[in-house]
Amino acid sequence: MMFLSLLKVAFRAIFKNKMRSLLTSLGIIIGVSGVVVMSAIGEGTQALITQQIASLGNNVIIVFPGSVRTGGVRGGAGSYNRLTMQDVERIQSDAKLLSATTAIVRAGGQLVAGSRNWGTDIMGVSPDYFKMKSWRPEYGSLFTRSDVNARRKVAVLGKTVADELFPNQDPTGKKIRCRNIPFTVLGVLKPKGQSGMGQDQDDVVFAPVTTVLYRLKGGRFIDIINASAVSAAEMENAQEEIRAILRESHRLGKDDSDDFTIQNQTEIISTVTKTTSIMTVFLGAIAGISLIVGGIGIMNIMLVSVTERTREIGIRMSVGARDTDILIQFLAEAIVLSITGGLLGILLSLAIVHGINEFTTYNAVIKTKILLIAVACSAAIGISFGFFPARKAAMLNPIDALRYE
Repeated sequence: MMFLSLLKVAFRAIFKNKMRSLLTSLGIIIGVSGVVVMSAIGEGTQALITQQIASLGNNVIIVFPGSVRTGGVRGGAGSYNRLTMQDVERIQSDAKLLSATTAIVRAGGQLVAGSRNWGTDIMGVSPDYFKMKSWRPEYGSLFTRSDVNARRKVAVLGKTVADELFPNQDPTGKKIRCRNIPFTVLGVLKPKGQSGMGQDQDDVVFAPVTTVLYRLKGGRFIDIINASAVSAAEMENAQEEIRAILRESHRLGKDDSDDFTIQNQTEIISTVTKTTSIMTVFLGAIAGISLIVGGIGIMNIMLVSVTERTREIGIRMSVGARDTDILIQFLAEAIVLSITGGLLGILLSLAIVHGINEFTTYNAVIKTKILLIAVACSAAIGISFGFFPARKAAMLNPIDALRYE
């Protein structure tokens, strides 16, 4: 009953000056909504990137080019590329713990079919790539290993490219040109739609890796090697197997460092999670500054309230109210004010996140624990910043308080 009485008194004092109370809570409202929205954006980013990495396939291991050290300064990843098709062939022949392996070579270009043209990426891959991605043709067929070995000028189109170059028709068997090199279309892949990051996965053309590497790119070094372990349990062993094969292929000595980088999905997801978590905390901390500002606002208004109600405090003390009763009364008002601001901030953040998800391609994710933490922070701010004004009210001398004008 005493608790309900405290709440009634607190709400009565707050609603007595509605506009002042709203403006006082504004810092809390903005702070809480900022923290929740930033956390939701961070969680959404993490989920999207994780989904993007998972779309690479099952138990995928990725081999990147290494880095080079010049004048004591190490360049970035990929600055030193020694990965070749011979490396891929050795991995395919020697590795025992892999179910699929493919080299990947990327080349951009303008595709021409009759009077129509379309700019997109041309990806050089082997047939294992489609197996790893679980990608099947909607029309026609995929190219084979013999096409890769013979460097045939054949291609498989993504649905977006097919619709742009050959609207409302099956392009199987027709010709397209890229950099004046003719390709025969073998088929069209089933549509996959947008990726987690909003990228159109169907806006791509696939061709045999050897054709793209030697005919379009005109080089000998490939961009990436993708491999799929036979099982999740063998991921680390498969990774070490690839490392041993590549070190032998590159004739590296015992004391030589790797001239390539190997990562698996778990490691990449772990790195992404750690990075996005740090960014989320950083952004949340920036938004959290508003909470401190809101707390200072509550303290200032409560001090003004104590001054305005000095005579009321004196009357209450003269009829038997103890110091603790006065302290609890003003502390309750500060807590109610901050929690109310926190709840309004949560409602505002829900509206903002809904707007982000509704009107953009982004997907922000609000976790229940963030909402609970926001409410708890609001209560903590009410206690922390409301204690000083409440203590000042409780320490007033009853006689001086009654004389106050």
